[in-house]
Amino acid sequence: MIRASIKPGMTVEVVKKEDQRTGKRTQGIVQKLLTNSPNHTRGIKVRLTDGTVGRVQAIVQP
Repeated sequence: MIRASIKPGMTVEVVKKEDQRTGKRTQGIVQKLLTNSPNHTRGIKVRLTDGTVGRVQAIVQP
């Protein structure tokens, strides 16, 4: 996943730390990007508007 393709306000699907084994995804709106590197093999870490922190697995198209 490339950091430049994710912006605050976008709707994304993330995997929370506790859901990594099951792969359960949570959908929400990006509040803040937490990963500083331009790309990351396991996904860019973000904070959603509801406070959830997880790694982006997919960007949801409107």
